[in-house]
Amino acid sequence: MGNPAMDGGRSASQTGATITQFYTSEAWIEGRAEDQLHHVSTWAGVKRIAAFPDLHPGKYGPVGCAVLADRIYPQLIGNDIGCGMSLFQLDLPARKLKLEKAVRRIRSLGDPMDGSQFARLEQLGLPVDRSANALGTIGGGNHFCEVQTIAEVQEGCDLDHSLTYLLVHSGSRGLGEATLNALPQGAFDGLMPGGVDAAYYIAAHDIAVQWARLNRQIIAERAADALRADVRLISDVPHNILSDIQGGWLHRKGAAMAADIVPVAGSRATSSYLVAPLGLPGAMASLAHGAGRRYDRSSMHGRVRGKRSDIAAMERTPFGGRVICEDKDMLIEEAPQAYKSAETVLSDLESLGVARRIATLNPLITFKKTRRGDM
Repeated sequence: MGNPAMDGGRSASQTGATITQFYTSEAWIEGRAEDQLHHVSTWAGVKRIAAFPDLHPGKYGPVGCAVLADRIYPQLIGNDIGCGMSLFQLDLPARKLKLEKAVRRIRSLGDPMDGSQFARLEQLGLPVDRSANALGTIGGGNHFCEVQTIAEVQEGCDLDHSLTYLLVHSGSRGLGEATLNALPQGAFDGLMPGGVDAAYYIAAHDIAVQWARLNRQIIAERAADALRADVRLISDVPHNILSDIQGGWLHRKGAAMAADIVPVAGSRATSSYLVAPLGLPGAMASLAHGAGRRYDRSSMHGRVRGKRSDIAAMERTPFGGRVICEDKDMLIEEAPQAYKSAETVLSDLESLGVARRIATLNPLITFKKTRRGDM
């Protein structure tokens, strides 16, 4: 269960790096996530850690943190290198969106792509022989493409509240997994800059980051085409990424890279938010990327009933929207109850001076998977 958290306090580990916790006692933070946090702080060369209110346990370390070290730990980025969220604006007025027709059309995201994407890869100088067939596909887990409308904008935000928007959450698909699996034994002990293995990882990592960004762009183009609209990128923000900065290597795992506009995703039944980072030094140009998991996927099968009526209810949202997900297990594992309160996460970011809210967006259509779709 969740443990009480320090109110944005700084805790200097007796045996490791300094950890700054950017969450309050209102946050739901599982004890195992904090155990992982302190464990990572003891790794050789780790200097500082920033932890955010979406913190939750991960496979190799906690999700929802940024770790500065003098060497590279590939497992802190994980297998979905370059995963992130992109916000796009459609030239489709919200008042003209016909929901049921839009739901039918956007289901085409589950169809195979028409034609080769080699040209798009070549334009960016990316290898055409690596996961090209997966481009334009969302993947499984918590990834999605969501049609949203602006419910509220703060003063100074110049986004057009009359239009519809797309929020796309996806990553490098099998390419990131292959990069992690190709590392030699001992890589998880830390790769020293200047070495052959470090050079290989950095090059492969950078390719995966570019591939993931292109993937989100193509997903948005496919959704826009289905909705008979033009699309414009507003913000692309990775949250699984390695950065070479002054002072070392910054590993972000489920921690959004600071940009002018950063999406903080809710669950499919709650609002998402757009925030502007405030440049708090201890946050290391990072912040929460979403609500964060409250319960792991396996435990959700005991928390959510899977009867036909329950499944039907999960396919509709409190906003009158629709959820497209024909994988029953995924629908249960990604149920809104699996996630923390995005509003509480945002409240912590605001109260601790990490970011300020600039807009609130409500979901209309959340696409995750059709039976013919790609996992």
